[in-house]
Amino acid sequence: MLNTYYTVNYEGEKELVIQKSRFIAHIRRCETEEEAQQFISEIKKKHKDATHNCSAYMIGEHDLLQKANDDGEPSGTAGVPMLEVLKKRGLKDTATVVTRYFGGIKLGAGGLIRAYSGAVSEAIEETGIVERRLMREMHVTIDYSLLGKMENQVRQSDYPLKTINYMEKAELVLYAPHGKEEEFHQWTADVTNAQATVAEGGLFYMESVLSNDGSKE
Repeated sequence: MLNTYYTVNYEGEKELVIQKSRFIAHIRRCETEEEAQQFISEIKKKHKDATHNCSAYMIGEHDLLQKANDDGEPSGTAGVPMLEVLKKRGLKDTATVVTRYFGGIKLGAGGLIRAYSGAVSEAIEETGIVERRLMREMHVTIDYSLLGKMENQVRQSDYPLKTINYMEKAELVLYAPHGKEEEFHQWTADVTNAQATVAEGGLFYMESVLSNDGSKE
């Protein structure tokens, strides 16, 4: 499992009109090739009267599944440029379909490449990008006399707080980046003067939506 990777924020679309042709770019997060193919089929069925429904997708943490389809456009002018946009943006588990309704004016190879790649870029901006970071759930049990100090330290830390369970002792459930569990143990020991019990839980991906300048919102 990758510690960090980028993908799209579920699903979205963007429509552009270029030289009287309508280009409707659809994009969706797909974690398997079956999901990607189903998405492409859905769009083709929805826009079965379109001139073209070109597609591309990248699936898997090492991008082992990469497919591009020009759907009748001149070879290399649609699917591959769309796939290149996904690569350049570093997006994983992402599928895109660009539907074209021909407007009567031919764009030429260069114009088609710009139109299809531009439509996908616009759809990505419209939908948004998320950073998925692999985190370990950490359960910290302390005496109530330490709770106030611990809460203050948590607010100043990079360890997100999930919840506090009020039982015989206080249990704080936090998240630590995978691979940095030992740092978390040391941090907890420092904060509580080694008076805390820490148990490691499961792994999961925490998502952060990125703004257009690449920073986290």
